Amino acid sequence: MKNKFGIFVMCLFCQLIIGQTNSRKSLHGQVVNSSLPIETGNVMNINAKTRTFIGANGLFDILARPKDTLLFTGMAFQSKKIVLTEKDCAETLFLVPLDLVNVELKEVLVHKELKINSLDGGSQRFVDTQFEDDKQSTAKNTTMYSNQTIKYGTDFVRIFKDVKKLLRKDKEVEEEVVSDIAFVAYSKDNFTPDFFTKTLGLKEDEIDLFLMYCSNDAESKRHLKTDQKFELMDFMINKNKEFKKAELNQK
Repeated sequence: MKNKFGIFVMCLFCQLIIGQTNSRKSLHGQVVNSSLPIETGNVMNINAKTRTFIGANGLFDILARPKDTLLFTGMAFQSKKIVLTEKDCAETLFLVPLDLVNVELKEVLVHKELKINSLDGGSQRFVDTQFEDDKQSTAKNTTMYSNQTIKYGTDFVRIFKDVKKLLRKDKEVEEEVVSDIAFVAYSKDNFTPDFFTKTLGLKEDEIDLFLMYCSNDAESKRHLKTDQKFELMDFMINKNKEFKKAELNQK
């Protein structure tokens, strides 16, 4: 009797697993850009922990269902996160518009209130100018915000807050998008490329995808202070274990 009950439970468990897998259907998609064709990059389904390549003509196929979160990353375009809807999954060909790296940076970081004034005439007069504290100390770096942990360091948390203020009036730029960009930029600035390629064993074209994957976890936003670098490192090492488990479908 016990053996029959055990077999029944096992069959029920298997059907549950198969049912969860079958609930995700193949999503046929294409990444597009108005200026140039995109034919390289990665697509990752965070919920299913699967990923695939973007192929010729920007086409890709990945198992997905409504409410799944897809991450798109590549060297030529700005990373993007999309939460799928019922309509997206019902499309015969799901189109994903992506911005090239330089275009996206221009839209996000440059604001109409930011002005860059050029220097009139020669610049030698500025080179020859003596700073007030030249004789006894090195001139202080006042160009970038600093939290004083490193004298000439940059306080990225402060900068990210300022960027958010500048973008607040732009309804098309969501808070979550700015937050993702902030985390990716902060991580790249605070860790050497060897940390990602050697310590974590990532390929160069996987770094942005991995960081976007990390940024989807709310815990990533808790380690953006200079005194929490080791906590951030430990967090990324643990997330890398999850990231490595993602099945890579090469089609």
